[in-house]
Amino acid sequence: MKKTFVAVLCLALAAAVTVRADIVEQILVKVNGEIFTKTDLEQRQVSTLRQRGQQIDLKTDSANQQLRKALDDITPQIVVDALDEMLLVQRGKELGYKLSDEQFKGIVDSIKKENKIDTEEKFQEALKSENMTMTDLRRNLERSMLVQRVQQNEVMSKIGITEDEARAYYDSHLSEFTSAPTVTLREILVSIPADGRGVNVGAEEAAKAKIDTIRARVTTGGEPFDKVAGETSEAASKANSGLIGPISVNDLSGDLRKIVDSLKVGAVSDVIRTARGFQLFKLESSTPIETMPFDQAREQISERVFTDKRKAEYQKYLEKLRAQAIIEWKNQDIKRAFEEGLKRQQSGVAATPSAR
Repeated sequence: MKKTFVAVLCLALAAAVTVRADIVEQILVKVNGEIFTKTDLEQRQVSTLRQRGQQIDLKTDSANQQLRKALDDITPQIVVDALDEMLLVQRGKELGYKLSDEQFKGIVDSIKKENKIDTEEKFQEALKSENMTMTDLRRNLERSMLVQRVQQNEVMSKIGITEDEARAYYDSHLSEFTSAPTVTLREILVSIPADGRGVNVGAEEAAKAKIDTIRARVTTGGEPFDKVAGETSEAASKANSGLIGPISVNDLSGDLRKIVDSLKVGAVSDVIRTARGFQLFKLESSTPIETMPFDQAREQISERVFTDKRKAEYQKYLEKLRAQAIIEWKNQDIKRAFEEGLKRQQSGVAATPSAR
């Protein structure tokens, strides 16, 4: 279980359903008899805002307009997630799932090990610092486990990808499995120094004469381009003997693309005047457009199709649980937030919750 101790506790805190004996809780909604309170909502709001890097206190900052706007933004999804979690936990209990003593001990041991907590006293201190007890931790880890097991056994395990579905995805998303052609070049640059009044004509003529001599060395003279680039080039690529790439041809400028398209592998371009000075290019190598065969792409296709189907089937499953549930709204604002959250979900506005 690769989560830090603090992360586990934050998740547990966010999912907590705690009714303190010394206060009267404001119940916002009942789901099959299980209550969701104002305290539960506030805990989730604080946790979500902290994940966004906002350190706030709902009691002292309640008049803050920016905070109210943030709460209006996050609360609809929080309410949807909270009710869905309650339904999934209830379904897990119906199916007889539970966190065994051995499983709980294993998780706690992993937490201690990953966070270098070597004594029970230190672990209890860490729990206390998060205002939690061992009972709180176990209850909320069990809730997370129940949600995951219901997702896996009731939804994921029943999703399959047929050959026809995989082939249809491949044919309609061929560009995802097609790589653009690439080229590897070498360059030599002779820069032209400029003074405050612009380019010096004499300096430009001298640079042109120098690049012409260099081109003759690598063409008629037969000297290796990489060796000459390492000796004479004034480009940053000199350190790599003029090497550039491999790069996608789609990333080349229009002018350079024309030059490259006119070259065969091993050929050297004519001298080119650019803003940097005078340049030479050699086409070191090139690769054509390549499309991954269906058989090689099958695993990637399965993952992508499965992801799409999982989202759709999971939403159907949640809709079924909601339809079968007895939901008693005790606060109309929260009911409206829930309906807004569902609306955002259907329109794709809401972010996918991390628990899903």
